[in-house]
Order: sequence, then structure tokens, then C-alpha cells
Amino acid sequence: MKLLPENQAILGDDRFPASSYAKEPKRKRDKMRQIIAKPLTSDAFAPFGDVLDATGDFRLINAGLCQRHHDRARLDFGAEGRAGISIFQAQPRALPYEFDLIERHPEGSQAFLPMTAAPFLVIVATGPESAPQAFLTNGAQGINLYRGTWHGVLTPLSAPGLFAVVDRIGTTPNLEEHRYSQPWTVLSPSIGS
Repeated sequence: MKLLPENQAILGDDRFPASSYAKEPKRKRDKMRQIIAKPLTSDAFAPFGDVLDATGDFRLINAGLCQRHHDRARLDFGAEGRAGISIFQAQPRALPYEFDLIERHPEGSQAFLPMTAAPFLVIVATGPESAPQAFLTNGAQGINLYRGTWHGVLTPLSAPGLFAVVDRIGTTPNLEEHRYSQPWTVLSPSIGS
């Protein structure tokens, strides 16, 4: 598979395969609803959830051989739910990435912890009527989405797309979906500049 230079520039390597975006006529690309992915930071992501990484304050444990970055996420499973850990294996996507579906979990938070050191794409929105935002993780970050946060589907950018997911297990419905009338296209930072 040949890689496009703009996709190689995302994080300075070739982990992001080219998509069909570059093959679209420029006239058609200009009419698409586009958002540019930004690096994932705690401040930018704060309205939607927590960034899970090994930065900031810690305490040493295990005879001083391990840094514990304590209590990094606001987990919320509701009064009738409990915490569960599931393993997701999602198919890798490519940037630019086109989507028309967002979802939310009104009964609990949802944390995604990659089981490989590979960046993934995070799409969030304040609601179906608002323009979504896109973030690129750095390969050493997970996320916790607050209860009720609108978000895109799990979007790894390389195989194997393996994640541990901590979310609510319960008997009440916990999924709402929204399809946009027109798709959005997420561009890498280098395409958008």
C-alpha cells in the first residue's frame, strides 16, 4: 500500500495509511463538511471527558519501581449499573476519515484503553446539532468519555485495533445514536494546513 505524504506527516511516521479522500475531485472535496484533527490534550478534551496518560503527579509504589498516576478518570455507572471490562477489536481506518454516525451512553461513562502503543482518532460533539471535534491520541493515551457525551465510533488508525473498554453493565438501555444528514470528513493536521 502506498502512503500519501500528508498522512505520513501526522505524527512523523507511516502508521496512517492513505484513504480514498485524495482520489476525490477537488471540487467535490471542497463541498464536504470537514474538521481537522487536533492533538489530544487534557484542556481541549475537558468538556467531554478525561485523558488517561502517565503525566503529572504520581507516587512511587512497588518498592519504588512503578509510578502510580492515581485516580485519573471520573467513572460513572449510575445507580443501577456496575463497572465492566470488555475487549474491543475494531478495524483500522485511515485519515482522511468520513463518518455520519455519533452515539452516546446516557447511563454511564465509557473508557477506552488501547492495548497497543498506536494512536487512535477520537471524535466528540456537544450534541447532534453541533459540529463535531476530532482529536488524535499520541499512542500513549486513553480516554474516558463522561456519561452522555456524544462521540464517534472507536476509530483505531492501525491494526490490531485492540482496546480494553471500561463501561456500564446494566439492564436499562444505554445507547442513543444519531446519523448526520451529510457526512463529516476528518482531515489530518497536515491536510488542513
